[in-house]
Amino acid sequence: MDSVQSSKFITHKKTATLIKKIETLASIHEAQLLNRQVFEKNRIKTMNESIYYNVDEIHNGISKNRKIRFLYFEYNVQKERQYRRNGAYYVVSPFALTWDDENYFMVAYDSDAAMIKHYRVDKMEKISILEEDRDGLKAYQALDMAIYARKTFGMFTGTEEHVVLRFENHLVGAVLDRLGRDVFIVPDEPDHFTVRTDVIVSPQFFAWMLGFGKSAQIVGPTEVVSGMKRHIDSVSKLYLSAESKG
Repeated sequence: MDSVQSSKFITHKKTATLIKKIETLASIHEAQLLNRQVFEKNRIKTMNESIYYNVDEIHNGISKNRKIRFLYFEYNVQKERQYRRNGAYYVVSPFALTWDDENYFMVAYDSDAAMIKHYRVDKMEKISILEEDRDGLKAYQALDMAIYARKTFGMFTGTEEHVVLRFENHLVGAVLDRLGRDVFIVPDEPDHFTVRTDVIVSPQFFAWMLGFGKSAQIVGPTEVVSGMKRHIDSVSKLYLSAESKG
């Protein structure tokens, strides 16, 4: 029940349905006790009711070794669906579903781009299985899903870089949670440590680092440090502009 009610990709309606089904697995008394602990009403949830069927179709494509096609959308400011590629279908070879930042993503091979990509499952629509066999198996087999998810912040794409990061000692738990227990920690003076790791450099990676304020720093390489500076400058200009208008 905790997992269902905290999952953003499950809608309010489906959450209520699933919780009722889970209650049937317990005795009447236990169900009443469980029900008292459910507080899902005001949680942020997806608006896409077809999420269940999306997952089923993706799994079917994987098990049948077939490509799938689908429409991919975003929401505009009117909360209306706005389709990417002007409403044209995406055609990819699905290989896995992965969970990141409370959202479900499909990992698939894009033949046209000749690379592995990922897609938010709750932003997919009208999924259908094609008769064409999947391709890109070698590319997927070369991918370690655990490492891939760890490198990619918020599942946003970017350039992979080997970075050196410096943190204050009290952040070691947060670093291990994000980068994994196997990351090599090197003490740096009494109050700091550094780590070397591979990450997909994106605005989300910069935002993660900035979330620690002065307690975290990107040490290298130079181009990533410069990227962080540009990111900070662009955000700073936004607020300087707002301040001058005020």
